[in-house]
Amino acid sequence: MSTHVLNPFVGSWAYRSLLNDPNVDTAFSALEFGVGTMTIAQNESGALVGSVGGPGWQLDLYGGFGFGSGEMARFRGTGLVGGETWIYDYWAVAVPIWQNSTPTLQRPALVGSVTRVVAHSGGVPGSISPAGVVASIYAVKQD
Repeated sequence: MSTHVLNPFVGSWAYRSLLNDPNVDTAFSALEFGVGTMTIAQNESGALVGSVGGPGWQLDLYGGFGFGSGEMARFRGTGLVGGETWIYDYWAVAVPIWQNSTPTLQRPALVGSVTRVVAHSGGVPGSISPAGVVASIYAVKQD
């Protein structure tokens, strides 16, 4: 008999990540780090599996989740993009449901951060996207 814990991370999510720029005058459009769809499932062993990606990039996800002061997940995204290995680590918490809200007024959401584990080519020919960059993430449940 399977004993899966209800997993708040399972589903399809509209994914966005933003650079952590402290300058409030920076245009919001200049903060974009990544945008796409994140899909998360729970396999038979209880691990998180899925993918995250958008136009021109796709990473396979593998990780886990736990409970404490809120539900927390940590997973690694890996993939071959333009012939290069991309590796990103993700950490996210499920935003709690507010007591005075309703499913109409509050969509399930994840917030957290992502870091680039290994450098890869940048968006401009000859440029490098360095390892160690950290961006904030948020994802809104689609289903």
